[in-house]
Amino acid sequence: VQLQASGGGLVQAGGSLRLSCAASGRIFSSNWMGWFRQAQGLERELVAAITWSGAGTFYEDSVQGRFTISKDDANDTVYLQMNNLKPEDTAVYYCALGRSGSWLTRRPADFTSWGQGTQVTVSS
Repeated sequence: VQLQASGGGLVQAGGSLRLSCAASGRIFSSNWMGWFRQAQGLERELVAAITWSGAGTFYEDSVQGRFTISKDDANDTVYLQMNNLKPEDTAVYYCALGRSGSWLTRRPADFTSWGQGTQVTVSS
């Protein structure tokens, strides 16, 4: 499975961006997609996730109520709508496809594919 991430950019605090992660290849309903971010000097963190069936979602506390993850079944694309962005949201954002049975794991070995990363910069 290949993942193509896009949608990053430069935005002022309080603004919005929508990230996209287009998947190509065979994906099972038991897979899941996560959006990670890595700020300079910090560890990569999982900020949002959605089951491929769409039945379950997860948000890290700091983005709860501001970010929304969704999935378009017609084109196998997962979106991360980011509203009310803050300077601390600045990071490289990655999408990653999780293996079946690994919901919300953070172990790199549990992801079959990673997108190439897209830079999000929020100015104050």
